[in-house]
Amino acid sequence: MSWFERKDLNIVTKSPKEMPEGIWVKVPTTGETVHRRELEENCWVDPISGYHFPIGSEDYFQLLFDEGEFKEMGEHIRPVDPLSFKDRRKYDERLKTTQEKTGLSDAVRVASGKMRGMDITLACMDFRFIGGSMGSVVGERLGIAIDHAREKKQPLIIISQSGGARMMESVLSLMQMAKTSAKLGQLHEAGIPYISVMTNPTTGGVTASFSMLGDFNVAEPGALIGFAGPRVIRQTIGRDLPDGFQTSEYLLEHGFLDFIVPRNKMKARLSRLLKILSHKFRD
Repeated sequence: MSWFERKDLNIVTKSPKEMPEGIWVKVPTTGETVHRRELEENCWVDPISGYHFPIGSEDYFQLLFDEGEFKEMGEHIRPVDPLSFKDRRKYDERLKTTQEKTGLSDAVRVASGKMRGMDITLACMDFRFIGGSMGSVVGERLGIAIDHAREKKQPLIIISQSGGARMMESVLSLMQMAKTSAKLGQLHEAGIPYISVMTNPTTGGVTASFSMLGDFNVAEPGALIGFAGPRVIRQTIGRDLPDGFQTSEYLLEHGFLDFIVPRNKMKARLSRLLKILSHKFRD
């Protein structure tokens, strides 16, 4: 019995094979498709083009912490709506919906654990929560992470992934820029290493504060990094912008970054860097 038969101008099969949804993933930059398992095994980096798919805070924790084991801090701090803000929706309704959809309580998670046997404090933003925007809870949790790193004398890593300050909290969100910067100043005075890792995108008030204050500023390839968007800058200065403006490659070339590190090599590179810094700290 034949598996196929020709009917009119089409070829049909008597026993069509089901293809599970989501098993092939399209690469935005090339249009090629990659097997989902291959991406998962390569930290969601396209092995051919090097395109970095966005991942969340849990993925970074699993990537950097040994055996994916860590102790989370600050999760009891939850956002509120102090200004009774409303645009298209009420802010408190937006918070509730986003929390239910993402399983996150806010746009950053902080934890401590080991990376290649070294005790570290790690904070990771998550773009899925209202664009990774920085509100009061983000500032408070980052403060907890910085204080923990200083008290325990652990290196600090902050992974940024944000559209900027959270407009629903107005000036309260902008205050987090000064708060996190001041605490990082205390960390620096204590001689504790801080590495800032910028991913796609890192913009607005996050860029204007803690993400650019690392002892080493590191970025993933192809990340959008900047304060204002290209359109706003173009209108302000009245001229076209250079090719690749605000990409991590452009910033590295112009001295704003120290390294660009592919995600699948991030753990090895950060561990090596922290070991070098730890020897300097002990000396």
